[in-house]
Amino acid sequence: MARTFIAKTILNKTKRRDPWFLDDYTLNPYSGCSFNCLYCYIRGSKYGVNMEEKLSIKGNAVALLERQLAARARKKQYGFIVLSSATDPYLQLEKTTHLTRQLLEVILHYRFPVHVITKSDLVSRDFDLLQAIDREGILPEDLDGRINHKALVTFSFSTIEDRIAHIFEPGATPPSKRINALALALEKGLFSGVSLMPLLPFITDTAVQLEQLFQTFKVVGANYLLPSTLTLFGSDPSDSKTLVLRAVEKQYPHLLVKYRQFFQYGSQMPLYYRKAFVEKMEAMCRKYELQSRLLIN
Repeated sequence: MARTFIAKTILNKTKRRDPWFLDDYTLNPYSGCSFNCLYCYIRGSKYGVNMEEKLSIKGNAVALLERQLAARARKKQYGFIVLSSATDPYLQLEKTTHLTRQLLEVILHYRFPVHVITKSDLVSRDFDLLQAIDREGILPEDLDGRINHKALVTFSFSTIEDRIAHIFEPGATPPSKRINALALALEKGLFSGVSLMPLLPFITDTAVQLEQLFQTFKVVGANYLLPSTLTLFGSDPSDSKTLVLRAVEKQYPHLLVKYRQFFQYGSQMPLYYRKAFVEKMEAMCRKYELQSRLLIN
């Protein structure tokens, strides 16, 4: 059962805006995560093998955000708020707490643009607020003319196959439901697309898998697609490298030697793979006419 605690701050100003996600600010309603993605970059011993065991609710989040955004708005320090950077804003818990929805109401009031990144279809509950933010939000001056939307909704995938997703992201909403939510977001006129972060080497980045992925999102009408390869950290029992290798050993034993070689000396895939990956993704985006970035130029 999730505990409630009093947070010292809720809105975090980033040192530098990430061009992938446009994160001027980050906002995490919860601490910990019940989706338990094995490859998650925030995994580590302090989170435990089951990140749901560390799940906490920031009980004063709404009041904190109200105070922090009021101060930023007075100074006209507008910028994209990313929900979320260290957890998912639409965990199962959100169905009863409505905490993310309350935070979006505050964001709308102060007219900040927002970028929601999620593995859940629950975000569709809040499309009304996101539509209002898209109409009324104020872009930071340096983005004026480079993006025409103030509300972005990105659905995260490592695969579109429910079976594979259940292995590597066992607590998350199945990809089939996420695809339906993406289609609904686009139907509602929201600027919405896909984060393929990460694709899994020799599992979901094969030629067949990539064709299925890109074709699916092209047919749905995704506004953009942001691909990235796998990064794994740590050697402790609860670290992402340990958990992914264990899953590969159990479900894809023929790939275990390759995975061990890939991550023997570091957290990233070898340079030759990363270069080939970038070239392949650019070619696929051109083929399917999918935008590979959020900004126009």
